Amino acid sequence: MRCGVDEAGRGPLAGPVFAAAVILGDAHRIKGLADSKMLSAVKREALAVQIRRSAVAWAVASASVEEIDTLNILQATLLAMRRAVEALALAPTEVLVDGLYCPRITHPARAVVRGDALIPEISAASILAKTSRDALMLGLHAQYPDYGFDRHKGYGTADHLEALRAHGVSGVHRRTFAPVRLLLADDC
Repeated sequence: MRCGVDEAGRGPLAGPVFAAAVILGDAHRIKGLADSKMLSAVKREALAVQIRRSAVAWAVASASVEEIDTLNILQATLLAMRRAVEALALAPTEVLVDGLYCPRITHPARAVVRGDALIPEISAASILAKTSRDALMLGLHAQYPDYGFDRHKGYGTADHLEALRAHGVSGVHRRTFAPVRLLLADDC
């Protein structure tokens, strides 16, 4: 059975990067699967429920802000992907990964550019990764309400950059990302 893998949260200035791995199986009947970025939040959430209920196997994993700052975002993303594949209840026969790179795993793997728009298993993984990360960012908003994580999910919007300048760098910001790094340098 083939497995799709995708990530969410490579570009934000705050929060972990998430990855999901999904095995749908031959009999999947989930309609509307697509790249999570092309779906409304309501549609993503509804599809995430269907995926969790009807997938043969699925797993979500992450790499922390500290891992991102230590390894770099690409290596942290690949780490989250590896963790997701390794957490599956069933071993896949093939792993299809959205993008250009595959994590180091023991299963045969192939990178598929724009796979999240082309392969249902990758679309499903994209949706689970995005909805899981968004839920975590809502939780972080409760801890750090001054930053507006509920609105921008940690991405470098004008509002987020203004909040960073006004309130400083929080414990969930990626210190190696340029806007955050520059603010930290200005504080010295």
